[in-house]
Amino acid sequence: MKLPDFFESDRAAIEAALDKFLPPVEIQPSSIHEAMRYSVFAGGKRLRPIMCVESARMFSDPPDAAIPAACTFEFIHTYSLIHDDLPALDNDDLRRGKPTCHKKFGEPIAILAGDALLTLAFETLAKSPIEPQRGIQIVSEVARAAGTVRGMIGGQVADLEAERRPIELLALEFIHRSKTAALIRTSIVAGAIAGGAEEQDVERLRSFGEYIGWAFQVVDDILDVEESSAALGKTAGKDQAQQKATYPALLGLERSREVATELAGKALSELDFYGARGDRLRQLGEFLVARRA
Repeated sequence: MKLPDFFESDRAAIEAALDKFLPPVEIQPSSIHEAMRYSVFAGGKRLRPIMCVESARMFSDPPDAAIPAACTFEFIHTYSLIHDDLPALDNDDLRRGKPTCHKKFGEPIAILAGDALLTLAFETLAKSPIEPQRGIQIVSEVARAAGTVRGMIGGQVADLEAERRPIELLALEFIHRSKTAALIRTSIVAGAIAGGAEEQDVERLRSFGEYIGWAFQVVDDILDVEESSAALGKTAGKDQAQQKATYPALLGLERSREVATELAGKALSELDFYGARGDRLRQLGEFLVARRA
C-alpha cells in the first residue's frame, strides 16, 4: 500500500523542524551532536510525528502548534532505537538500512546520544506555543508513555525478560501495548490536545491510537518473519533468532494477520464519528497495517 498523498509534505515540514531543534554539529561537543543527527536523519518514515500533526489538524488547521510535540516523538523514538540496538540489548548492526549508532560512533557515544535525544525531546516539548495547561497535560502524557508503568520502557523490560521463555497471550499483549502502542497512542493524543480538542475527542483518539499502535507491532512481528533485511532496513529474522515473544511465535502467521486486522478495525471505527475530518488519520492507520516494510 502506498503512502497517503499528503505524507511527503508533512514529512518535509517535520524534517525541517527536526533540523531546527537539533544542535548543529558545529556546537561543541561536536561528536555527540554528529551522532544525534546521524541517527535522527538516518531515515525513517516519521510516522509518529505525522500522526501527531494530523491528529492536531482535525481540530486546528494549520496544525503548527503541534510541531514541537511531533518532533518530541521522533527524538524519543530514535533514542529508543539507539539503545535497543546496543550489544547489551538487541545487539544489532543495521538500522534504517545503515550501520547502527554504536557501530558508527562506538558504544559510549551511542549511549550518550540516546540520553541526549531523550533530554532534547522534553526541551523541544517545552517550546510548544500552546496554553500552559494543555502543555502540562502533554508533558504528563509523553512522560508516562515513555516510562515504566505501561509505557515504552516497561514494555521493553517485559520484552527482554520474556526472551527464550514460554509466554501467555495476556503477557504478550502487555509487551506490545506498552513497548510500541503507548508511544504511537500518545503521539495522536498529544496532537489532539495541541490542536485544542475537547476531552471526549482526546479519549476517542486515545482509543484509536491504542488499537492502531498495537496492530502496528503485530504487523512488525509478521514482517520480521516474511521480509528481508534490505526491505526492512534492519536485520530480518532477529525475533526468531533471539526467541523473542511475538504473535507469529505464539499464534502463527495466519492468526497473527487476523489479529492485526481485528485491531485495525477497532481502531478505525473510532474515527467514524468524524466523517471526512478523520480521513487523513484513517489513511495513516490503514497504511500502518497494510505496509510491507
